[in-house]
Amino acid sequence: MPDATFSKLAGRMLPAPRSGGFRMEGYWVWCGSVVQGEDGRFHLFASRWPKSLPMHPGWLVGSEIVRAVSDSPEGPYRFQEIVLPARGAEYWDGRSTHNPHIVKHKGIYLLYYMGTTHPLREPVAGDGFGLEDPRCIVARSNKRVGLAVADSVFGPWRRSDAPLLPARPGGYDSYLTSNPAPCVKADDSVLLLYKARRYEGNEHGRMTIGAAAASHWSGPYEPVSEEPVFPPERFHIEDPFIWPTGDGYAMIAKDMDGTICGEKHGGMLAVSADGLRWKPVPETKAYSRTVRWDDGTVQTMGSLERPFLLFQDGKPTHLFAAAADGPGGFRHAEQTWNIVIPLADKPV
Repeated sequence: MPDATFSKLAGRMLPAPRSGGFRMEGYWVWCGSVVQGEDGRFHLFASRWPKSLPMHPGWLVGSEIVRAVSDSPEGPYRFQEIVLPARGAEYWDGRSTHNPHIVKHKGIYLLYYMGTTHPLREPVAGDGFGLEDPRCIVARSNKRVGLAVADSVFGPWRRSDAPLLPARPGGYDSYLTSNPAPCVKADDSVLLLYKARRYEGNEHGRMTIGAAAASHWSGPYEPVSEEPVFPPERFHIEDPFIWPTGDGYAMIAKDMDGTICGEKHGGMLAVSADGLRWKPVPETKAYSRTVRWDDGTVQTMGSLERPFLLFQDGKPTHLFAAAADGPGGFRHAEQTWNIVIPLADKPV
Protein backbone atom coordinates (compact mmCIF):
# COMPACT_ATOMS: atom_id res chain seq x y z
CA MET A 1 0.00 0.00 0.00
CA PRO A 2 1.48 3.39 -0.95
CA ASP A 3 2.52 5.70 1.87
CA ALA A 4 -0.48 7.75 3.04
CA THR A 5 1.70 10.36 4.74
CA PHE A 6 3.62 11.34 1.64
CA SER A 7 1.78 14.56 0.86
CA LYS A 8 3.99 17.62 0.54
CA LEU A 9 5.98 16.52 -2.47
CA ALA A 10 7.43 19.99 -3.00
CA GLY A 11 9.56 19.64 0.13
CA ARG A 12 10.95 16.30 -1.02
CA MET A 13 12.06 17.21 -4.53
CA LEU A 14 15.71 16.64 -5.30
CA PRO A 15 17.53 18.39 -8.16
CA ALA A 16 16.30 17.25 -11.56
CA PRO A 17 18.95 15.78 -13.89
CA ARG A 18 19.49 18.01 -16.90
CA SER A 19 20.32 14.96 -18.98
CA GLY A 20 17.37 12.95 -17.67
CA GLY A 21 13.81 12.54 -18.87
CA PHE A 22 12.81 12.18 -22.51
CA ARG A 23 12.94 14.46 -25.52
CA MET A 24 13.03 13.99 -29.29
CA GLU A 25 14.56 16.19 -31.97
CA GLY A 26 11.92 17.48 -34.36
CA TYR A 27 8.98 16.58 -32.12
CA TRP A 28 6.87 18.11 -29.41
CA VAL A 29 6.91 15.67 -26.47
CA TRP A 30 4.18 15.69 -23.83
CA CYS A 31 2.65 13.62 -21.07
CA GLY A 32 4.73 10.74 -19.73
CA SER A 33 4.14 7.76 -17.45
CA VAL A 34 6.61 5.06 -16.47
CA VAL A 35 6.53 1.37 -15.60
CA GLN A 36 9.26 -1.15 -14.85
CA GLY A 37 9.02 -3.84 -17.49
CA GLU A 38 9.57 -7.55 -17.27
CA ASP A 39 13.14 -6.85 -18.45
CA GLY A 40 13.86 -4.82 -15.30
CA ARG A 41 14.28 -1.60 -17.29
CA PHE A 42 12.10 1.50 -17.04
CA HIS A 43 9.71 2.18 -19.90
CA LEU A 44 8.24 5.63 -20.44
CA PHE A 45 5.07 6.09 -22.48
CA ALA A 46 4.72 9.61 -23.88
CA SER A 47 2.96 11.59 -26.59
CA ARG A 48 4.76 13.14 -29.56
CA TRP A 49 3.77 15.06 -32.69
CA PRO A 50 5.89 16.73 -35.37
CA LYS A 51 7.09 20.30 -34.99
CA SER A 52 5.69 21.02 -38.45
CA LEU A 53 2.43 21.42 -36.50
CA PRO A 54 1.92 24.04 -33.80
CA MET A 55 2.48 22.74 -30.28
CA HIS A 56 -1.13 23.64 -29.46
CA PRO A 57 -3.46 22.39 -30.88
CA GLY A 58 -1.28 20.19 -33.11
CA TRP A 59 -1.64 17.28 -30.67
CA LEU A 60 -5.33 17.01 -31.47
CA VAL A 61 -4.64 15.89 -35.03
CA GLY A 62 -1.08 14.57 -35.00
CA SER A 63 -0.21 13.01 -31.64
CA GLU A 64 0.90 9.40 -31.28
CA ILE A 65 1.87 7.46 -28.17
CA VAL A 66 5.44 6.19 -28.12
CA ARG A 67 7.63 4.11 -25.81
CA ALA A 68 11.13 5.03 -24.62
CA VAL A 69 13.45 3.09 -22.31
CA SER A 70 16.13 3.68 -19.68
CA ASP A 71 18.16 1.58 -17.26
CA SER A 72 17.23 3.96 -14.42
CA PRO A 73 14.11 5.97 -13.54
CA GLU A 74 15.95 9.27 -14.14
CA GLY A 75 16.86 8.47 -17.73
CA PRO A 76 17.75 9.66 -20.24
CA TYR A 77 15.07 7.69 -22.03
CA ARG A 78 15.73 6.53 -25.60
CA PHE A 79 12.96 6.21 -28.18
CA GLN A 80 12.03 2.62 -29.00
CA GLU A 81 8.79 2.49 -30.96
CA ILE A 82 5.42 3.97 -31.80
CA VAL A 83 2.93 2.17 -29.56
CA LEU A 84 -0.43 3.53 -30.76
CA PRO A 85 -0.07 4.95 -34.28
CA ALA A 86 -2.77 6.52 -36.41
CA ARG A 87 -5.04 3.82 -37.82
CA GLY A 88 -7.62 5.62 -39.95
CA ALA A 89 -10.42 8.14 -39.58
CA GLU A 90 -13.06 5.41 -39.20
CA TYR A 91 -11.72 4.49 -35.76
CA TRP A 92 -12.62 6.50 -32.68
CA ASP A 93 -8.87 6.89 -31.96
CA GLY A 94 -7.80 6.80 -35.57
CA ARG A 95 -6.19 10.23 -35.99
CA SER A 96 -4.61 11.01 -32.61
CA THR A 97 -3.60 9.17 -29.43
CA HIS A 98 -2.55 11.19 -26.38
CA ASN A 99 -2.54 11.31 -22.54
CA PRO A 100 -0.94 7.88 -21.92
CA HIS A 101 -1.12 6.43 -18.40
CA ILE A 102 0.54 3.03 -18.09
CA VAL A 103 -0.29 0.54 -15.30
CA LYS A 104 1.22 -2.91 -14.68
CA HIS A 105 -1.36 -5.06 -12.96
CA LYS A 106 -0.83 -8.75 -12.18
CA GLY A 107 1.59 -9.10 -15.08
CA ILE A 108 -0.69 -7.34 -17.58
CA TYR A 109 0.04 -3.88 -18.99
CA LEU A 110 -2.91 -1.48 -19.11
CA LEU A 111 -2.43 1.64 -21.21
CA TYR A 112 -5.16 4.21 -20.59
CA TYR A 113 -5.21 7.06 -23.10
CA MET A 114 -7.21 9.63 -25.02
CA GLY A 115 -8.03 9.08 -28.69
CA THR A 116 -9.82 11.13 -31.30
CA THR A 117 -10.60 11.32 -35.00
CA HIS A 118 -11.94 13.57 -37.75
CA PRO A 119 -12.88 12.98 -41.41
CA LEU A 120 -10.94 15.92 -42.91
CA ARG A 121 -7.60 16.29 -44.70
CA GLU A 122 -4.27 15.90 -42.93
CA PRO A 123 -2.77 19.21 -41.79
CA VAL A 124 0.55 20.16 -43.36
CA ALA A 125 3.11 22.77 -42.44
CA GLY A 126 1.97 26.29 -43.28
CA ASP A 127 -1.69 25.52 -44.00
CA GLY A 128 -2.87 27.68 -41.09
CA PHE A 129 -4.03 24.91 -38.78
CA GLY A 130 -5.15 26.36 -35.43
CA LEU A 131 -7.85 26.44 -32.81
CA GLU A 132 -10.56 27.70 -35.18
CA ASP A 133 -9.76 25.16 -37.90
CA PRO A 134 -12.64 22.69 -38.52
CA ARG A 135 -10.18 19.81 -38.08
CA CYS A 136 -9.36 21.05 -34.59
CA ILE A 137 -13.00 21.67 -33.64
CA VAL A 138 -14.14 18.22 -34.80
CA ALA A 139 -11.17 16.44 -33.22
CA ARG A 140 -11.76 18.19 -29.89
CA SER A 141 -15.41 17.14 -29.82
CA ASN A 142 -14.44 13.53 -30.57
CA LYS A 143 -11.98 13.13 -27.67
CA ARG A 144 -12.68 9.93 -25.74
CA VAL A 145 -10.93 7.83 -23.07
CA GLY A 146 -9.81 4.35 -24.10
CA LEU A 147 -7.68 1.38 -23.03
CA ALA A 148 -5.07 -0.72 -24.82
CA VAL A 149 -3.85 -3.98 -23.26
CA ALA A 150 -0.71 -6.10 -23.67
CA ASP A 151 0.86 -9.11 -21.99
CA SER A 152 4.32 -7.57 -22.42
CA VAL A 153 5.65 -4.03 -22.21
CA PHE A 154 6.88 -4.66 -25.75
CA GLY A 155 3.36 -5.37 -27.01
CA PRO A 156 1.54 -6.23 -29.14
CA TRP A 157 -1.18 -3.88 -27.92
CA ARG A 158 -4.82 -4.82 -28.21
CA ARG A 159 -6.90 -1.74 -29.01
CA SER A 160 -10.68 -1.64 -28.74
CA ASP A 161 -12.98 -0.44 -31.47
CA ALA A 162 -14.98 1.48 -28.85
CA PRO A 163 -13.85 3.89 -26.12
CA LEU A 164 -14.14 3.13 -22.41
CA LEU A 165 -15.96 6.37 -21.75
CA PRO A 166 -18.24 7.58 -24.53
CA ALA A 167 -19.88 10.97 -24.25
CA ARG A 168 -23.26 10.98 -22.53
CA PRO A 169 -25.99 13.23 -23.95
CA GLY A 170 -27.22 15.48 -21.16
CA GLY A 171 -24.31 14.64 -18.90
CA TYR A 172 -21.41 16.76 -17.70
CA ASP A 173 -19.38 14.72 -20.22
CA SER A 174 -21.69 15.17 -23.20
CA TYR A 175 -18.99 16.92 -25.25
CA LEU A 176 -15.80 14.96 -24.49
CA THR A 177 -13.94 12.64 -22.13
CA SER A 178 -10.16 12.86 -21.78
CA ASN A 179 -7.07 12.82 -19.47
CA PRO A 180 -7.64 9.44 -17.77
CA ALA A 181 -6.35 9.00 -14.20
CA PRO A 182 -6.90 5.36 -13.18
CA CYS A 183 -6.45 3.67 -9.82
CA VAL A 184 -6.42 -0.10 -10.45
CA LYS A 185 -7.01 -1.99 -7.20
CA ALA A 186 -5.90 -5.42 -6.01
CA ASP A 187 -9.37 -6.90 -6.63
CA ASP A 188 -9.16 -5.80 -10.32
CA SER A 189 -11.68 -2.99 -9.85
CA VAL A 190 -10.88 0.52 -11.03
CA LEU A 191 -11.65 4.06 -9.98
CA LEU A 192 -11.07 6.34 -12.96
CA LEU A 193 -11.01 10.13 -12.81
CA TYR A 194 -11.21 11.91 -16.13
CA LYS A 195 -11.51 15.33 -17.70
CA ALA A 196 -14.88 16.21 -19.20
CA ARG A 197 -16.82 19.01 -20.85
CA ARG A 198 -20.54 19.30 -21.52
CA TYR A 199 -22.37 20.73 -24.51
CA GLU A 200 -23.75 24.22 -23.93
CA GLY A 201 -25.75 24.84 -27.06
CA ASN A 202 -23.43 24.06 -29.96
CA GLU A 203 -20.27 24.76 -27.99
CA HIS A 204 -18.47 23.21 -25.05
CA GLY A 205 -18.67 24.37 -21.47
CA ARG A 206 -15.98 24.67 -18.83
CA MET A 207 -13.52 21.92 -17.99
CA THR A 208 -14.45 19.62 -15.14
CA ILE A 209 -13.35 16.33 -13.56
CA GLY A 210 -15.63 13.31 -13.42
CA ALA A 211 -15.32 9.84 -11.90
CA ALA A 212 -16.18 6.42 -13.26
CA ALA A 213 -15.86 2.93 -11.79
CA ALA A 214 -15.53 -0.61 -13.09
CA SER A 215 -15.67 -3.92 -11.21
CA HIS A 216 -12.89 -5.18 -13.52
CA TRP A 217 -10.32 -3.22 -15.50
CA SER A 218 -11.74 -4.61 -18.74
CA GLY A 219 -15.00 -2.75 -18.08
CA PRO A 220 -17.68 -1.68 -18.39
CA TYR A 221 -16.92 1.72 -16.87
CA GLU A 222 -19.83 3.71 -15.52
CA PRO A 223 -19.85 7.29 -14.20
CA VAL A 224 -20.52 7.17 -10.48
CA SER A 225 -22.70 10.27 -10.22
CA GLU A 226 -24.61 12.71 -12.34
CA GLU A 227 -22.42 15.54 -11.09
CA PRO A 228 -18.66 15.93 -11.49
CA VAL A 229 -16.42 15.30 -8.49
CA PHE A 230 -14.74 18.67 -9.07
CA PRO A 231 -17.47 21.02 -10.33
CA PRO A 232 -16.00 23.83 -12.46
CA GLU A 233 -17.68 26.61 -10.50
CA ARG A 234 -15.74 25.53 -7.39
CA PHE A 235 -12.51 23.85 -8.52
CA HIS A 236 -10.57 24.71 -11.66
CA ILE A 237 -8.09 21.84 -11.93
CA GLU A 238 -6.65 19.59 -14.64
CA ASP A 239 -4.44 16.50 -15.01
CA PRO A 240 -5.28 14.54 -11.85
CA PHE A 241 -3.07 11.68 -10.68
CA ILE A 242 -4.56 9.48 -7.95
CA TRP A 243 -3.28 6.68 -5.74
CA PRO A 244 -4.67 4.58 -2.85
CA THR A 245 -3.69 5.28 0.75
CA GLY A 246 -4.49 3.67 4.06
CA ASP A 247 -7.29 6.22 4.51
CA GLY A 248 -8.70 6.12 0.98
CA TYR A 249 -7.13 8.06 -1.87
CA ALA A 250 -4.81 10.98 -2.51
CA MET A 251 -4.55 13.12 -5.61
CA ILE A 252 -2.24 15.70 -7.12
CA ALA A 253 -3.36 17.88 -10.01
CA LYS A 254 -2.62 21.07 -11.89
CA ASP A 255 -4.13 24.08 -10.08
CA MET A 256 -5.26 26.15 -13.05
CA ASP A 257 -5.75 29.43 -11.16
CA GLY A 258 -3.53 28.88 -8.12
CA THR A 259 -6.45 29.42 -5.74
CA ILE A 260 -5.92 26.08 -3.96
CA CYS A 261 -2.14 25.63 -3.66
CA GLY A 262 -1.11 29.27 -3.99
CA GLU A 263 0.72 28.99 -7.33
CA LYS A 264 -0.91 29.27 -10.74
CA HIS A 265 -0.37 25.97 -12.56
CA GLY A 266 1.37 24.57 -9.48
CA GLY A 267 0.43 21.22 -8.01
CA MET A 268 -2.51 20.96 -5.63
CA LEU A 269 -3.22 18.09 -3.25
CA ALA A 270 -6.58 16.54 -2.37
CA VAL A 271 -7.66 13.55 -0.28
CA SER A 272 -10.77 11.38 -0.27
CA ALA A 273 -12.13 8.50 1.76
CA ASP A 274 -14.12 7.01 -1.12
CA GLY A 275 -12.69 8.52 -4.31
CA LEU A 276 -15.89 10.47 -4.93
CA ARG A 277 -15.95 13.21 -2.31
CA TRP A 278 -12.61 15.01 -2.46
CA LYS A 279 -11.25 17.55 -0.01
CA PRO A 280 -8.53 19.84 -1.35
CA VAL A 281 -5.77 20.53 1.14
CA PRO A 282 -5.50 24.34 1.11
CA GLU A 283 -2.17 26.12 0.88
CA THR A 284 -0.36 22.81 0.38
CA LYS A 285 1.78 22.77 -2.74
CA ALA A 286 2.40 19.29 -4.11
CA TYR A 287 4.95 20.62 -6.60
CA SER A 288 6.04 23.89 -8.17
CA ARG A 289 6.80 25.01 -11.72
CA THR A 290 10.13 26.27 -10.36
CA VAL A 291 12.68 23.46 -10.73
CA ARG A 292 16.16 23.01 -9.27
CA TRP A 293 18.56 21.39 -11.74
CA ASP A 294 21.52 19.21 -10.86
CA ASP A 295 23.89 21.82 -12.32
CA GLY A 296 22.89 24.21 -9.52
CA THR A 297 20.58 26.44 -11.58
CA VAL A 298 16.92 27.20 -10.84
CA GLN A 299 14.32 27.64 -13.56
CA THR A 300 10.62 28.47 -13.60
CA MET A 301 9.16 26.39 -16.41
CA GLY A 302 6.73 27.81 -18.90
CA SER A 303 4.68 24.65 -18.30
CA LEU A 304 4.96 21.80 -15.82
CA GLU A 305 1.89 19.58 -15.94
CA ARG A 306 0.50 16.07 -16.51
CA PRO A 307 2.09 14.88 -13.19
CA PHE A 308 2.83 11.17 -12.76
CA LEU A 309 4.35 9.51 -9.70
CA LEU A 310 6.50 6.40 -10.00
CA PHE A 311 5.98 4.16 -6.96
CA GLN A 312 8.62 1.64 -5.92
CA ASP A 313 8.11 -0.62 -2.90
CA GLY A 314 4.96 1.32 -2.05
CA LYS A 315 6.60 4.77 -1.99
CA PRO A 316 6.72 7.51 -4.64
CA THR A 317 10.32 7.88 -5.78
CA HIS A 318 10.09 10.08 -8.89
CA LEU A 319 7.78 12.76 -10.24
CA PHE A 320 7.41 12.86 -14.03
CA ALA A 321 5.80 15.80 -15.79
CA ALA A 322 5.40 17.39 -19.20
CA ALA A 323 7.61 20.46 -19.39
CA ALA A 324 7.92 23.42 -21.74
CA ASP A 325 10.33 26.33 -21.85
CA GLY A 326 9.38 29.95 -22.43
CA PRO A 327 7.54 32.48 -20.25
CA GLY A 328 4.33 30.46 -20.10
CA GLY A 329 1.55 29.51 -22.48
CA PHE A 330 1.79 26.85 -25.16
CA ARG A 331 2.25 29.34 -27.99
CA HIS A 332 5.49 30.62 -26.46
CA ALA A 333 7.16 27.23 -26.07
CA GLU A 334 10.09 26.36 -28.31
CA GLN A 335 10.97 23.06 -26.62
CA THR A 336 8.86 20.49 -24.78
CA TRP A 337 9.97 17.28 -23.09
CA ASN A 338 9.26 14.95 -20.20
CA ILE A 339 11.08 15.93 -17.03
CA VAL A 340 11.84 13.60 -14.11
CA ILE A 341 12.42 14.84 -10.56
CA PRO A 342 13.76 12.38 -7.94
CA LEU A 343 12.01 12.46 -4.57
CA ALA A 344 13.62 12.15 -1.14
CA ASP A 345 12.04 10.00 1.56
CA LYS A 346 11.85 13.03 3.87
CA PRO A 347 11.75 16.82 3.39
CA VAL A 348 15.11 18.20 2.28
